[in-house]
Amino acid sequence: MKKLKKIPKFNSEQEEREFWQKADSTEYVDYSSATRVRFPNLKLTAKPITIRLPEVLIERVKVRAHRMDIPYQTLVKQLIYEGMAK
Repeated sequence: MKKLKKIPKFNSEQEEREFWQKADSTEYVDYSSATRVRFPNLKLTAKPITIRLPEVLIERVKVRAHRMDIPYQTLVKQLIYEGMAK
């Protein structure tokens, strides 16, 4: 059996995130004994907002989303994300 490294203590979620982005988790966790779990009461991290858009624009977004076989709200989020990346 492989000797696992001890997971360090983190001072913040950001510090932990940066660590796991660089670390090989298989050096710290034995996945062979992992079991599947569910979190039925987990709260969404997204915040709902209200935005007024012209109906014709909403319909165009819905049509495009339908063609892509994705929910229209997902398409709106993708478009906003892509616009912010520029």
